[in-house]
Amino acid sequence: MDNKTPNSKPTGSGNKPAKPGRQMNFYWVYAIVAMFLLTMVMVGESGGQREVQWPQFKQMVEQGKVERVSYNGSQANIYYTQAVRDSLSGGQSDPQLLKSLYSGADASMHIPVGDDYQTDLKHLQEKHGFELRYEPPNEWGGQILQWVIFLGLMVIVWMFLMRRLGGGAPGGGQIFNIGKSKAQIFEKGEGTDVTFNNVAGVDGAKEELQEIVDFLKHPGKYTELGAKIPKGALLVGPPGTGKTLLAKAVAGEAQVPFFSLSGSDFVEMFVGVGASRVRDLFKQAKEKSPAIIFIDEIDAIGRARGKNANFGSNDERENTLNQLLTEMDGFGTNSGVIILAATNRADILDKALMRAGRFDRQIYVDMPDVNERKAIFDVHLKPIKTDSSVDVDFLSKQTPGFSGADIANVCNEAALFAARKDRKLVTHQDFLDAVDRIIGGLEKRTKIITVNEKNTIAFHEAGHAVVSWLVEFASPLVKVSIVPRGQSLGAAWYLPEERAITTTEQIFDEMCAALGGRAAEEIMFGKISTGALSDLEKVTKQAYAMVSVYGLNERIGNRSYYDSRGENSFTKPYSEETARIIDEEVSAVIEKAYDRAKDILATNRDKLEALAQSLLKNEVIFKEDVERILGARPFASATPALTGPATEEPATEEPATEEPATEAPESGDTLERSAPEGGAEEPKAEE
Repeated sequence: MDNKTPNSKPTGSGNKPAKPGRQMNFYWVYAIVAMFLLTMVMVGESGGQREVQWPQFKQMVEQGKVERVSYNGSQANIYYTQAVRDSLSGGQSDPQLLKSLYSGADASMHIPVGDDYQTDLKHLQEKHGFELRYEPPNEWGGQILQWVIFLGLMVIVWMFLMRRLGGGAPGGGQIFNIGKSKAQIFEKGEGTDVTFNNVAGVDGAKEELQEIVDFLKHPGKYTELGAKIPKGALLVGPPGTGKTLLAKAVAGEAQVPFFSLSGSDFVEMFVGVGASRVRDLFKQAKEKSPAIIFIDEIDAIGRARGKNANFGSNDERENTLNQLLTEMDGFGTNSGVIILAATNRADILDKALMRAGRFDRQIYVDMPDVNERKAIFDVHLKPIKTDSSVDVDFLSKQTPGFSGADIANVCNEAALFAARKDRKLVTHQDFLDAVDRIIGGLEKRTKIITVNEKNTIAFHEAGHAVVSWLVEFASPLVKVSIVPRGQSLGAAWYLPEERAITTTEQIFDEMCAALGGRAAEEIMFGKISTGALSDLEKVTKQAYAMVSVYGLNERIGNRSYYDSRGENSFTKPYSEETARIIDEEVSAVIEKAYDRAKDILATNRDKLEALAQSLLKNEVIFKEDVERILGARPFASATPALTGPATEEPATEEPATEEPATEAPESGDTLERSAPEGGAEEPKAEE
């Protein structure tokens, strides 16, 4: 259950904050009233009455239909008696209110100038007794009303357009609000239901952020000792490790105003907009202090200055960064405002941004280990209906190198698998299928493969399996498949040991296992194919790392040319002679590993053939099948044995119908079909 503070509101699934209802837009009311008044004016201008001539008027008077006549010298308005109105309306009530808004006359008559019509009009009045009233012309009232309505309509249209151009909300950031901050504001934790209880696997980062939350809630116990509240904290780590989720949890726990925005929100094509938005953001935060500002992907504006100079022109991004530096620690300091930021590219940030007094703390959010992955699984499995076969310990050991986002994706894919199979509960097999799909892609059993290609694929994958089984430090084998999956035609799954450091022998054995596929092709067929592209790419990177990065080569010695800051992007920190030596040593290491792989396979050719034939027959074989053919592995793995529910027996005689990944793969060594000249691209299952 989520922890509740005295001022917090329930945030559970059953007590989510009520969303504000759809509010009425009063501009529509204004528009309706304006159109109504405009209609009245137009009706008044047109008269809204029937135009009659003098003979018709005389006849109506003689028939007793006229009750009252008003004239202004040139125009006469005729009013019928009530009986005539009732007969004309069919007994329905006359809209007197509507008529009162304009003249209200039932008919009108034009009185020509210069004739004796006015005298005749008076004679008719004396004879028939209807009311006759002279009303001098007054055009000012109608004109004023027309102008008032016209100007009112223009004001309404102008306000509507300005509101639309301004974005329609605070910080809308379009034409007239372009310099306003676009931050989303959470008042005292409201608007987010994420707390620290929803974040698992990053206990160290949670502890440091909890301290910041405590600073804001109880600043007195720190300031009494002379301590200063930290200005900011920078969350650094690979994508998907939970940096943004941690910030959301801070918003839910802090119970102080929380301003959230992205680094790209400061970027605009207009000069000076970014700096203006920074000033407005800190102004709002200072007014509501204590407060927290969270800037996601801060590398969008925090890149190191001086690089990629634009030939002396005004760089808008640098101006924005300068304003941010000033606001964070300038003469006008903002007390009570803490800045949180997240990035996965801390190496490119400006040094001035990283110093103490701005970002006092750098919180590294690393990939979760096995225990942290278990805690993350527990969080993401809560809303999923699972059966008793699901083993969280087994799943956490099965997914090395997975981030929190990857684990969330595994849980979702497993639920989708179960739904497609019309199951009411998600089973352990669904999770295994989800892991395989995320790593290698969807199975393509209908893909057309020739017999020769299938044989090559089988021996290629069998070569990986045999070499990895017989060398000491290769990752433990999980299963081998020649079923097309994604862009791959075959794959070998491994479970890499979660090492803190790696020795030369371990890297060399992994290189031998990766080259086992090509070595098997050469031994069995006397020729090689383009299917080892990903193997060669992996091995080449490992060899260059051994020689030029980790100092594991005797000829190069204890030197590293690794550039962690990216300052030598266009130049090399070594001479041409050293570059030649590096290339020679890399080539020597790779060829030594390849020769060793061929020697192992040549010595165990019968086992290679038996394993390949089992693959051709069953398409998928597991660790138990490899152990049956090759015997027990001569070297014990440092990885603890995985225990979990058995979902399916290993394929020995009959082809496997399901592919439960009993352990997580390290790499997807694949063989591409019909690869173009130069090799074909292959997905990496370890990503």
